Amino acid sequence: MQTLEMISALSNACGPSGFEDDALRAVRQFAPAGYALAGDALNNLYLRREKADGAKPVLQLDAHSDEVGFMVQAVRPNGTLRFIALGGWVNSNIPAHRVRVRTRFGTWIPGVVAAKPPHFMSEAEKGRTPEIEDMSIDIGASSAEEAIQDFGVRIGAPVAPDVQFSYDEAHDLMFGKAFDNRLGCAAVLATLERLGMDELAVDPVGALAAQEEVGTRGAEVTARTVKPALAIAFEGSPADDTVVEPYLAQTAIHKGPMLRHIDKRMITSPRFQRYALDLAGELGIPAQESVRSGGSTDGAPIHLSNDGVPTIVIGLPVRYIHSHWGIASLSDFTHAVDLAEAVIRRLDAATIAAFRGGALA
Repeated sequence: MQTLEMISALSNACGPSGFEDDALRAVRQFAPAGYALAGDALNNLYLRREKADGAKPVLQLDAHSDEVGFMVQAVRPNGTLRFIALGGWVNSNIPAHRVRVRTRFGTWIPGVVAAKPPHFMSEAEKGRTPEIEDMSIDIGASSAEEAIQDFGVRIGAPVAPDVQFSYDEAHDLMFGKAFDNRLGCAAVLATLERLGMDELAVDPVGALAAQEEVGTRGAEVTARTVKPALAIAFEGSPADDTVVEPYLAQTAIHKGPMLRHIDKRMITSPRFQRYALDLAGELGIPAQESVRSGGSTDGAPIHLSNDGVPTIVIGLPVRYIHSHWGIASLSDFTHAVDLAEAVIRRLDAATIAAFRGGALA
């Protein structure tokens, strides 16, 4: 598997929440041998070992396939598009960027997010960030009829950032969009490939969930479908090394994956979390740990599913997620896969029982 080729293809694919098809087509190109792929009605994608006999406990490897984006709400008489956000955006990050709009022909056409030029602003307008309803996507049309008939834009059309992936090998830096969470999707694929068909104490099942950015919706379905005994969620996590005081930085790029003890919707399984962190230390795998008062991941619905599921989140540090551009490190990605593989290979019946409430050996 060519890791950078895979990450590039997944990052460049357009897949806002609810419209993950292009991203899943890219996933299918890099699916490991020996795994059967199947989808469901919510556009979740499952990867299961073809020869699994169902006798072992299941470990779910989760990542969400969607990215933050937009949706066309209306076409203005002048041909520009009014839109709403899909996922959490900061308004100041939206204008003056290129986007792609999916047409009724199935193609993605370029556009620019525009706001009123300063020449036409009042003094009050110059002093505030415009609201989304004050912005427009300009595809170059000059009338509503042209936008609809010639360009093929329809109400409800998805819109994605228009960004191309690149890698600075000298500094181990990846630049691109949708690292939250196409890096996680790539980590699921890479982990499954490394495990191959080797004998394990668990049956690993990849589950790429839709619509995480609008409320972790897909993972509610995947958890009920997979019925895991344990789960590892990969997530593109907001790096904090450029935005907080150094002593508070817990998700820095180039320092390994981040394992969170808590976020807004989940207290991480303490035994599973400690096991993973101790194993990282034992094997010399760089890892960070964090305490988060906000945010959430697919781990939230997964850990509450069925009769409760011990779940950890392996975060890939990404600067400036939920914007058009992210910056991440390939070494952090590799170490995240290293850790997931090591955890899965070391699992045995006694350890799994301990995570699920049995007495520690």
